[in-house]
Amino acid sequence: MDDPRRYVVIGGGLAGLASAVWLAEAGKQVTLLERRGRLGGRTHAMKVDAVDDLPDNGQHVIASGYEHLFRYLTSVGTRQYVAFPHRATLRWPDGRSASMSTKGFGALRTLFGAHPDASVPDRLRAARATMRLGWQCLRQPADLADLTTEQWFQRVGMPATAREALWDWLALGIAAEPVQRESAKVFADVMATGIRLGVRHRRPVTIGYPTTDLDTLYVTGAQRVFQRHGVEVRYRAIARRIHITDGKVTGVALADGSVLPADAVVCAVPNSSIGGLLDDLPEHAEIYAAADKLGYTPIVSTNLYLDRPLGTTAEFEALIGGTGVIDEVFDRQLMTGRNTDKAWLYCLTTSGAYEQIHKSNDAIVAEQLDLLRRYYPAAAEARVVQAHVVRMPRATFSQVLGTHALRPGQRTSVPTLVLAGDWTATDWSATMESAVQSAAKAVDLLLALPSVP
Repeated sequence: MDDPRRYVVIGGGLAGLASAVWLAEAGKQVTLLERRGRLGGRTHAMKVDAVDDLPDNGQHVIASGYEHLFRYLTSVGTRQYVAFPHRATLRWPDGRSASMSTKGFGALRTLFGAHPDASVPDRLRAARATMRLGWQCLRQPADLADLTTEQWFQRVGMPATAREALWDWLALGIAAEPVQRESAKVFADVMATGIRLGVRHRRPVTIGYPTTDLDTLYVTGAQRVFQRHGVEVRYRAIARRIHITDGKVTGVALADGSVLPADAVVCAVPNSSIGGLLDDLPEHAEIYAAADKLGYTPIVSTNLYLDRPLGTTAEFEALIGGTGVIDEVFDRQLMTGRNTDKAWLYCLTTSGAYEQIHKSNDAIVAEQLDLLRRYYPAAAEARVVQAHVVRMPRATFSQVLGTHALRPGQRTSVPTLVLAGDWTATDWSATMESAVQSAAKAVDLLLALPSVP
């Protein structure tokens, strides 16, 4: 018998999209509510008319261990738009650079010391510290939750050269927080997941990137699925409260005063937007408190259109200043094969951008151009054709010391109400994989509900 339940998904970000896609694939009657006029949430493309281009609101990287994300991309027909390079590049401001292999035996050299100044003793110490780090990821010390990632690195004896060339940069990429603030527990949990996936699939987890814009990668394929399965998408529909009566979901109250009938709900909003929605849920106070304590981490992305190429040697390069300044430069020409008739596009991403987030666009552009000139000789005379700054003050939930145990699960005390979103409990930090894994768990809970008589 067909399921008569009316399923409502609140939130059109990646967690909401995946939830709606998989419920639709299971033959369910789905309505998706999105408060804005577009889908994608915090991941989308934006048109820059001056150069007739479609950059992203922030550059994404994708790990080969993102199993749930690849399931989603397969569902929406865009799996082919992810590539995995063999190497990345590390650069220092004095002109030195190092190639960082991401596959095969070359990856071992990266782990054990890719810094050009690393001596043989440094590499041996890095190898020993890396093995100790890996063991402690899988067999975590009791006090790991009380340490910052920097304190953990110091305790395992990770040499400064290895930290500068890889580990500080990797930790920042995983949790979007500098190692002085980041929770060692968060970093260890993600590393443990990567190690287990590598063992299971008999290949190390490596890093890739999208070869197309984020709308094409995440959104347009989902819209095709929605059209095929009859999913109703309501734009500019602001959910205010999920109604629960006698332990069952009955509807969703909207900002316009109407109530959308619902028999099951996936609440897939960021931790910054959860307030009020769960007021009818018995444990709402605990969830709200956790969402508030998780806080937010700012990220600034700058799309610089230059009148000449920089001379990059890899799709993405890490700029290492040796004083805690770590940025990433993404060459969109190498990544997507974009046309350069009007300009060359380089995306710079600053994670944990607590100071930069408050600066003006002009100040950020000047700062980023100066950064490029320190690392790339070709940038000395480069002219900015167009600049596009994207501030995300609440880009991800915060993963600083003391936050590892705050993330709520997808299950609630009301079986027909589940939570989704990268901030809920998953095997990953604040990543696209975390968002989609949470959706998979949430959907599984709803599909396991007893049939309606």
